[in-house]
Amino acid sequence: MNVSNILWIFVLISFIQPILLRQWQQMARLRALQALERARGTRAIALIHRQETISLLGIPLARYIDIQDSEDLLRAIRLTPPDLPIDMILHTPGGLVLAAEQIARALKSHGGRVTVFVPHYAMSGGTLIALAADEIVMDAHAVLGPVDPQLGQYPAASIVDVVARKPIERVDDDTLILADVAKKALRQVHAAVVELAGRRIPAEQANALADQLATGQWTHDYPITVDEARTLGFTVSTEMPRAVYDLMELYPQAGNRRPSVQYVPLPYRGPAAPAAPLPRGGERR
Repeated sequence: MNVSNILWIFVLISFIQPILLRQWQQMARLRALQALERARGTRAIALIHRQETISLLGIPLARYIDIQDSEDLLRAIRLTPPDLPIDMILHTPGGLVLAAEQIARALKSHGGRVTVFVPHYAMSGGTLIALAADEIVMDAHAVLGPVDPQLGQYPAASIVDVVARKPIERVDDDTLILADVAKKALRQVHAAVVELAGRRIPAEQANALADQLATGQWTHDYPITVDEARTLGFTVSTEMPRAVYDLMELYPQAGNRRPSVQYVPLPYRGPAAPAAPLPRGGERR
């Protein structure tokens, strides 16, 4: 076997390995979803956004809620019997308002009980989707976020505010048009929050919640903790099933091969509990 043959074998393995790994991950994720369904008697649907890596090139791509997500989720909900409860595992930085609203309204219209699980975070459009649930189950340290619309790189509320602060003759036409669009976006998202939350809480409380979430009172990445979510009117539990954490482990974040966080991957019963011995070679698999 010459060097050329070895090189071609190496290239072939490098090409096939990511495909096989992706197939294994997909099967493992489906098994984890089925385990959750059997344990709870529900239809389990995952909306999990991580950075994905393009096979061979290794380029990370950030994922957000988009139209493809809404099409897939609406199809999954249509395939679910009307009286069968739905469990949604939600891990997302947000995304398109249109797609998030479509998903939220489809969940709101479902006849069975809808539970949204947030193991780490569900920001922006993710919070809008969570509003459609009968119950939100969050990790004790998970967070939600404001749903105020963003126009390009700027919050809609800030665009409206800056125009209101300047004399009209000092504002160019493009900014005035942008401010008009921003006002409409704020009204639309405010109305969506009232619509989704109004099914569970009184209209006055739903309006107050929309004022907090959709009008730019916080920065867009403001973390809404479990306690604050309850204060705002969300129905939140922290009884997270172990199966949800197991599923999240099958969605590793793309990036450097050397991890930034390292620990012995075992549950400890107390401060003096000794760790189990590692396999030969010093590395746990």
